[in-house]
Amino acid sequence: MELIWFVLFAILLAGYFALEGFDLGVGLLLPVLGRTREGRDRMVAAIAPYVLANEVWLVAVAGTLFGVYPLLEGEVLFTLYPLVVAMLLCWVLRDAGLWFRRRLDGARWRGFWDAMIAFGSLGLSFGWGMAIYAAATGFESPAVHPLGMLLGAVVTMVFAFHGWTFLAWRAPGTFGASRSVAALAVSALVAALPALGVLVGAMPYLLEHSAPPATLNVLSVMALPCAPIMLGAQIWVWRTFRPGKDAFRLPSFF
Repeated sequence: MELIWFVLFAILLAGYFALEGFDLGVGLLLPVLGRTREGRDRMVAAIAPYVLANEVWLVAVAGTLFGVYPLLEGEVLFTLYPLVVAMLLCWVLRDAGLWFRRRLDGARWRGFWDAMIAFGSLGLSFGWGMAIYAAATGFESPAVHPLGMLLGAVVTMVFAFHGWTFLAWRAPGTFGASRSVAALAVSALVAALPALGVLVGAMPYLLEHSAPPATLNVLSVMALPCAPIMLGAQIWVWRTFRPGKDAFRLPSFF
């Protein structure tokens, strides 16, 4: 049972990096590719149908962490408390920017919330790199470490590339390039590699520190039946909002 839950946790974390990675990547590219108001609207519109569905994976990751690895959850919150708080604030700012940017029509209002989307995306991307470095070292390194910051920069660049690939697939030619779904799948795999690498290295530790078998059995009965629903909803979103399905009828969030 410990191995089954480890595999499920790995799928959830890698899935979050692969899916939310392009959302964050588009946010990172907003000041670069969105040089006009219309361009920024189209970039946000491209990710709009996917954001909430992708964030469900993070909720599932957190739930699995709390239930299956309670000792690890305590170490994360204690050792990385400043980093976790900073990432939560960036998450709030990014999502607030997505929802508030069209509430008023002024240029300053739009510009401020567009900046919050970019800033929040940068903080989350960089923070994830620092967090997975800390996890790779067994949470023995400080929250701010030079190698952790280097990995944060790498994850940020990988997410930015993934976001660019997503835009090239979702809106071919609109932002200067066109990419196939196969290219998007490859960039998703690249975005998930940091998380997968850490999990492979941490596998013995995670298996050793899993919750008791009785707890895992209860979690299996409660949580595993929800997995097909979550996967089915994700497939429905991608089929419904694939390229050519009136992708930009709504220029942004409402």
